Amino acid sequence: MQAITYDRFGAARDVLTLSDIPSPAPGAGEVRVTLAYSGVNPSDVKSRAGTRPGVTKPAFPLIVPHSDGAGEIVAVGTGVDSARIGQKVWIWNGQWQRSHGTAAQEITLPAAQAVPLPDGTSLETGATLGIPGLTACHAVFGGGDIRGKTLLIQGGGGSVGYLAVQFARWGGARVIATCSARDRDRVAAAGADVVLDYRAPDLAAEVLAANGDAPVDSVVEVEFGRNITVDAEVIAPNGRLAAYGSAAEMSPTLPFGPLLFKAATIDIILIYLLPAPERTLAIEKLHAALDAGALDSPIDAVFPLAETAAAHEAVEAAGRVGATLIACQS
Repeated sequence: MQAITYDRFGAARDVLTLSDIPSPAPGAGEVRVTLAYSGVNPSDVKSRAGTRPGVTKPAFPLIVPHSDGAGEIVAVGTGVDSARIGQKVWIWNGQWQRSHGTAAQEITLPAAQAVPLPDGTSLETGATLGIPGLTACHAVFGGGDIRGKTLLIQGGGGSVGYLAVQFARWGGARVIATCSARDRDRVAAAGADVVLDYRAPDLAAEVLAANGDAPVDSVVEVEFGRNITVDAEVIAPNGRLAAYGSAAEMSPTLPFGPLLFKAATIDIILIYLLPAPERTLAIEKLHAALDAGALDSPIDAVFPLAETAAAHEAVEAAGRVGATLIACQS
């Protein structure tokens, strides 16, 4: 099969190669999936670039990148129901702690990591569900029922934040979102009751004013280090702060006093490590939202497999409005 591979860290055009590699037969408990699309996430780009602290070389001699994808099961190993052959599926953790991810024509992996795609959901959308979809879903619902509560979603214009706005609206919450001026209208259309400019110098005051001068029950946070002071000011006693990113400030200073006297819970989310019970609940919620027609996962661009380096560069450039995908069979 054809696959994108790398054996060292570096710039996308320097290290990503279109290669012919074997497509392994599924072992016990595994399935082989012919991939239609592979999702390119910021974590995939950072892994290829080698920007993680203390990591000096790839974990395997040859890496096929990307953890998200969607396609069709074409073979099963022992212990897997043969009725799954022909089933359309979406993939999670394709390349997490494994050498071969979804930037390929096929992938062989544990059957549980190939989730049946809900009826009416496209393969393109399926390729966005693993990291953006599950992260947004767990960030919104991981603390329990949100009906009647107020959520602040910082970064509502990003891939995860945009989905989080929709989940929160569907879940019955009042939604206050922050984003850039460019994204204001589409974030409002996604379901935010109030949209604020994330650069506002008095953002905390604006958030509180937007909620009738009351604190918010929960915060979904894309930039933990940059926004923690605002979050600590606006969160309610016993509130939950679900943080999935902090790219601008990886060593933040915490305002411990305000957080302490609100008994706030800080929930740091790395969706790769979500325990099985929580992942099952998140998948069920995600599918329910899809079945209800409550979730739109926009696609910004689709690149041919041979142009995966350009896709990585597009993710690195930021400013996307939706997911970046690879068409694995092109």
